Amino acid sequence: MGRKEFEASRADGVHAQLARMAGQWQGRFRLWFAPGDPADDTAQRGSIRVLLGGRVLLHEYSGHCNGEPMEGVALIAYHLDESRYESAWAESFGTGTALMYSTSASGDPRLSVLGSYADGQGGPRWGWRTAIEQPDDDTLDLRMYNITPDGVEALAVEVNYRRVPAADQANPGDSV
Repeated sequence: MGRKEFEASRADGVHAQLARMAGQWQGRFRLWFAPGDPADDTAQRGSIRVLLGGRVLLHEYSGHCNGEPMEGVALIAYHLDESRYESAWAESFGTGTALMYSTSASGDPRLSVLGSYADGQGGPRWGWRTAIEQPDDDTLDLRMYNITPDGVEALAVEVNYRRVPAADQANPGDSV
């Protein structure tokens, strides 16, 4: 990646689109273990910051899952040379002590990354797809899908964020 290509992306390309996500967010976290009603539906707060001169986003979030405190982090980037999104994710509920690394298909314009995880019992790996959409400046939707070893995909997590107005933003140390 040359500096010129990155500056163009930061001005009005993919990196400019990623930077639109920066800010304080609050919304609903829903979790499914099986189709039907969600197993959990609770509030979640998130903060997204632009790092490294616009190269990477850091999403930090907190809430509760199954009545227990939950927090997580995700790094999100767009690799100009590979024409793909890349992410690394860790969470106190979903990933245990592991990091999940995910990538999009090269050339896919959607922020939809695919990773995988072990089932913890020595069986085949399961897929995990994360899709992020920002329909407007004040709305951010994250959907995560579990993918069986046979390729069957099912919605597992949905987070619907609304941007927190500047006047309503809590101190950085406040939690949900």
